[in-house]
Amino acid sequence: MREGGELPGRSESARAALAAQAPAVPLTPEPLRGARASGPQAVVRVARKRAAQPNGWWGMALFLCAEATLFGGLIATYFYLDFGARHGWPPAGIARPATLVPSVLTACLVATSLPMALAARAAGLGARGRGAVAIALAMAVQGGYAVYQLHLFVDEMHKFSPRGSAYGSVYYTLLGVHHAHVIVGVLLSAGTLAWLLHSGLSNYRLIGVRALALYWHVVNALAVAVLLTQLSPSL
Repeated sequence: MREGGELPGRSESARAALAAQAPAVPLTPEPLRGARASGPQAVVRVARKRAAQPNGWWGMALFLCAEATLFGGLIATYFYLDFGARHGWPPAGIARPATLVPSVLTACLVATSLPMALAARAAGLGARGRGAVAIALAMAVQGGYAVYQLHLFVDEMHKFSPRGSAYGSVYYTLLGVHHAHVIVGVLLSAGTLAWLLHSGLSNYRLIGVRALALYWHVVNALAVAVLLTQLSPSL
């Protein structure tokens, strides 16, 4: 007898039975759970086994839902003021917005959804180089769009003030918020590109590339809505 009145034989046999029934513990972690799994083969394996969208992707989706609500409120405000205007929209002294240049710029921005989709696909296949090239190509166009739109924005502010009328106030607010989202997107693209080139491709960075692509798809869709709102007096 041992301390506590436990029989040695019974204790050893009980431990042996429990050990036989216990499941074997893997020596390596399950690849699907390795959020930071690195290397092209590991990234492809994890991407193929994942049954649902990762939390990082859903976080970006929820953020973009909030931003879409913000734009919806601004666009609704624009048309509410438009329908209630008694002295014309835009008011006298303010020219109707030009249609050609903003339309071409927006078309160029929307076209960047293609290389961003290719970047997400290439990253999912473990092709870091192709993904980085696609992001760099899209970022060049997005950066050019932002620079030229800011030039037009400042030029228009010399023609009429945002404080001179309800039209000027909502016009500059809508465009300013949109331009801010484009600039944030360019910074995100630059950060993701530097991340891939410096640290390589991992499952964690694959989620970042996919979230970035989703961001640009939504921002580009909002750009079309902003353009149609901006040009509505000229249509």
